[in-house]
Amino acid sequence: MRILKYIFLLLLLGFFALSVFVATQKGDFEVERSMIIKSPRTTVFNYVNDLRNWENFGSWKVDDPDMQFTYPQHTVGKGGSYAWVGKDGSGKVVTTEVADNTSIRQKMTHSGTVSEVYWTFKDTTGGTKVTWRSKGHMGFGFKVYSAFNGGVDQVIGTMYERSLANLNKSVNYELNTFDIKVDGVVNKTSAFYLSKRITSKIVNVPKNIRILLPQLIHFFKKNKMTIYGKPFVIYHTYDRAKGITDMSVCIPVDKQIFLGQDSDLIAGKLTGFEAVKTTLTGDYSHLQQAWDKGFAYMAEKHIAQSETGPYVELYTTHVEHELHPSKWVTQIYIPVKPKTVAVPKPRVWKPVEPAVVEPAAEVPSPEAD
Repeated sequence: MRILKYIFLLLLLGFFALSVFVATQKGDFEVERSMIIKSPRTTVFNYVNDLRNWENFGSWKVDDPDMQFTYPQHTVGKGGSYAWVGKDGSGKVVTTEVADNTSIRQKMTHSGTVSEVYWTFKDTTGGTKVTWRSKGHMGFGFKVYSAFNGGVDQVIGTMYERSLANLNKSVNYELNTFDIKVDGVVNKTSAFYLSKRITSKIVNVPKNIRILLPQLIHFFKKNKMTIYGKPFVIYHTYDRAKGITDMSVCIPVDKQIFLGQDSDLIAGKLTGFEAVKTTLTGDYSHLQQAWDKGFAYMAEKHIAQSETGPYVELYTTHVEHELHPSKWVTQIYIPVKPKTVAVPKPRVWKPVEPAVVEPAAEVPSPEAD
């Protein structure tokens, strides 16, 4: 029994010594990794800037397949965030600063460890140099974990290396796998809707759709409203020369809705019309190419465009339902000029006067002898 007590005492002293050692270790850390991503800088930046995409390339999902992710209405740009719960604890990332196509700054918390996260994106030969850096202070639990796993640089650095390699594969596949098909002339049905109307640079349309669409869907969920159909965008004007468009992001409803004057939403009705339909399967960055293919089809078939619109994109499968951009489905409707139907001239009916018939001459009867 004495031997067991001594062993237990030694183990207790060893654990105490280890705890003191870990607790007195420097808690501050800074880890950085870089990699060349074989895609244009704007493409890579936009992909990383939407936190919904992190689930596609983060190595932590591979290590913990049962990890659960939570996405709020805002996941793109400054103020965007997401949270997770896994076997190693829970955490959250919040984007605090964004410089378009250049850098992203974030705050990350994970089971007591708080860090500042920095991303930079630079053009380079063969694609985009992406640098991922974190700087922060370790909690006691992470100190212990990193002490038994080669140190904090090894733990976080390996995770960053694997995730950047996944990012390269994910961006190249997800954003470059797409299909465009012209379906021909169809009748687009009418719909009532609630919308947010904005003026946007044409190059920022995909990003604004990613921002506004989740916000509108969140508004419907928060107010327990039913969505009747698929969300869509109406382009009221589209000035390529100036690079500006006036657009409304719309959620369909079952009937006309009347809003207060202080509402930032607009209620309206999309009247049914005849259009050339084009279907894009893939990321929104290919929308312009899909529109161009639809216009080319109309020119080839000598189909005239309507001068009054509307021009519509309908999102059959979108970011709220599918994390992989290669599987998003968007239908494009280009309005067709109504055909002029010749109206026949009314026939003038004239009554026909009855013919005048002269009475027959009376023939005398022959006299008898």
